Amino acid sequence: MISFEFVKPEYLALLGIIPLLVFVHFYSLKHGKKQALKFANFEAIKRVTGGRIVAKNVLLLLMRIIAVVALILAATGTKMWYDGKTLDYDLVLAIDASSSMLAEDYRPNRMEATKAALLLFLDSMPRDVNIGIVSFSGAAYIHSIPTSDLDKLKGIVSSMEIQKLGGTDLGTAIITSANLLGGDRPKAVVLLSDGQSNIGISPEDALEYIADKRVVINTIGIGTSEGGVISDIGASFKLDEDMLKGIATATGGQYYRPTDEASLMATFSEIAKLKDRPVSMDLSIYLLFLAMVLLLVEWGLISTKYKII
Repeated sequence: MISFEFVKPEYLALLGIIPLLVFVHFYSLKHGKKQALKFANFEAIKRVTGGRIVAKNVLLLLMRIIAVVALILAATGTKMWYDGKTLDYDLVLAIDASSSMLAEDYRPNRMEATKAALLLFLDSMPRDVNIGIVSFSGAAYIHSIPTSDLDKLKGIVSSMEIQKLGGTDLGTAIITSANLLGGDRPKAVVLLSDGQSNIGISPEDALEYIADKRVVINTIGIGTSEGGVISDIGASFKLDEDMLKGIATATGGQYYRPTDEASLMATFSEIAKLKDRPVSMDLSIYLLFLAMVLLLVEWGLISTKYKII
């Protein structure tokens, strides 16, 4: 079912100028015809045009009316509502970018497997969702506030790199992500990490700080039970599940532990299930574009046979 909403309905009163536009159009035609009859060689024009001295220009009139209506509807902030599948909450993706994400228990490593899963996840999202991106290591970095520009988000994910600043500060990541979410819609964070918080604000203090924000944090543990080795340095990094479970439980979220690249991708689909609900589309920019195109076409036509005289 499709319906329309006018954000500023008072502008609909401007539709009253349509009858005036029609009157001016035909008055101009009548006046133009009188001038043609007064100054033109009527017999010569009649032989050429078959007796029609002035075109009624109904096409031009119709184009003008549509253009004016489109401009008025754009001014009202017209929105189209329809039933569609979308998220029922705003979302921030908080991605661990510390050195331990180079561990190779996922192929080719934890970070690259995460990026591949995130790109597939973003590809599956409808265009009206609002998603923000934060990465963190020894500090948290805001890559994007929640936006529906999925192409921008995919570019951010593709270019994301390991941050050289030492350690993993889960607490700051939690606070930064929660602070990006405002408004009245439900709020959620997907925190993806190996869970080894070893610097900065403690996760417990961070959870206490965001308690009144009503943000649900779903956590994803990246790493196998055996742990992963970084070939260049020979160090092994294991997953701290207890920390991630505690964060999820404290906020009403869930903890997920995918065991390989394929299950990681399935985990994102499980967390962000699309639901049927009314979805809005702002038509203002499309209406403005339509009006501009029609006015440009009209401007071209009035220099041809469609001109008044």
